Amino acid sequence: MSETELVLRSTRVITPEGTRAASIAVTGGTITAVLPYDAPVPPGARLEDVGDHVVLPGLVDTHVHVNDPGRAEWEGFWTATRAAAAGGITTLVDMPLNSIPPTTTVDHLRVKRKVAADKAHIDVGFWGGALPDNVGDLRPLHEAGVFGFKAFLSPSGVEEFPHLDQDQLARSLAEIASFDGLLIVHAEDPHHLAAAPQHGGPAYRDFLASRPRDAEDTAIAGLIAQAKRFNARVHVLHLSSSDALPLIAEARAEGVRLTVETCPHYLTLTAEEVPDGASEFKCCPPIREAANQDLLWQALADGTIDCVVTDHSPSTADLKTDDFATAWGGISGLQLSLSAVWTAARARGHSLEDVVQWMSARTAALAGLGQKGAIVAGRDADFAVLAPDETFTVDPAALHHRNRVTAYAGRTLTGVVKSTWLRGQRIVADGEFTEPKGQLLVRTP
Repeated sequence: MSETELVLRSTRVITPEGTRAASIAVTGGTITAVLPYDAPVPPGARLEDVGDHVVLPGLVDTHVHVNDPGRAEWEGFWTATRAAAAGGITTLVDMPLNSIPPTTTVDHLRVKRKVAADKAHIDVGFWGGALPDNVGDLRPLHEAGVFGFKAFLSPSGVEEFPHLDQDQLARSLAEIASFDGLLIVHAEDPHHLAAAPQHGGPAYRDFLASRPRDAEDTAIAGLIAQAKRFNARVHVLHLSSSDALPLIAEARAEGVRLTVETCPHYLTLTAEEVPDGASEFKCCPPIREAANQDLLWQALADGTIDCVVTDHSPSTADLKTDDFATAWGGISGLQLSLSAVWTAARARGHSLEDVVQWMSARTAALAGLGQKGAIVAGRDADFAVLAPDETFTVDPAALHHRNRVTAYAGRTLTGVVKSTWLRGQRIVADGEFTEPKGQLLVRTP
């Protein structure tokens, strides 16, 4: 213990074995031991005692659209990672689209990494993209360290990232399965979307009708069939339809290598409360009804849904028009995700330990980030320090993402992030940031 540099002490530390009073010893950015609360502080070590605030492992958000370069006016690595750090997130994995170029070749990955290198306040990894014409790029991207591959089964909303039809999905999945990679999928069926009523205008009920549940359900059923065919690893992104849950549970019981995520907005916002014209609530698939939300929570509790991620998908404010048909679809949630989920989770009888499982442990496991996601010896010393009973009202002016549009404006949330630590260094405390200390991560075998 003579080399210990930092001891972080709290009466409430969330570990895989439960919450307990503990002192966390850190050396060289790594947790070296989780000790009893009153363990002596080694000579030369700095003690940081956070009292009764909860110390939890830094969150790992595996679904973030940073949009940099190419659409950096929508978001950028500097602003996105500051917002994430302010919300207790210490690692994010960037989606391959909405930036230009998209992360669909090794050269494009190099561009993205170069742009991010000196702007990242937290650790950043990258997903690759699977397009109709880039099957030959998938293995090189895998070898270059992307964490998996994103595909759309319906139009993505940006022309440089076309969706896959079923034959193209099969070709991409066969290639990805050949090196045991991971395909993560926006699962909405284009035929069901095309057949749905498309009225446009400000009425949220009309937008909801334009993205029916059966579009998700059909796409997920097809994805499961393809996963069985190739014995491939697949992940369903941003599940919003509770009707798909029996399909998912059955597939997993049969041994299909399938994981599923949902998002804070599906767990905390409901269709019934979305005002007409309020496109800050627009996302695809959409926020659905309260009864649907109840079933998503039940699926989280029983493990049918694995994890919770933001799908932070910002745009400039002018693209959030009052016409749901033409407004950009995406919700910005990086800074508020922990507080939003904790507010709703505690009201339903869940613990902070549950939230850590959904937003840190399982997301780290999804991306294969074995050094993240838990307060145990040998892991990165990434922490969020939370005052779990303090409340605040969401003020868009206090947000750090580039365009301060939020569906949570004016809401009172519970759980205030007091500080965030990356590899044993405090990177934000009470709104004050250090210079960027994040690293660019690559998938390891």
